[in-house]
Amino acid sequence: MENMNLKLARVEKGLSQQELADLVNATRQTIGLIEKGKYNPSLNLCLKIAKTLDRTLNDLFWYEDKN
Repeated sequence: MENMNLKLARVEKGLSQQELADLVNATRQTIGLIEKGKYNPSLNLCLKIAKTLDRTLNDLFWYEDKN
């Protein structure tokens, strides 16, 4: 499942994938894969991303089952 919350928060901060990656000590490819829902980041990376984007973990990574 694509992570639109992360992508939206990143864009609202005016950051490219590369800029966010640099700020959280990750690669641009990692950020892209997280946004596409193809990579499960570590809790530590999730925390760094949330702090950098001024969001909570729930804001960025919580999904409600719609079924």
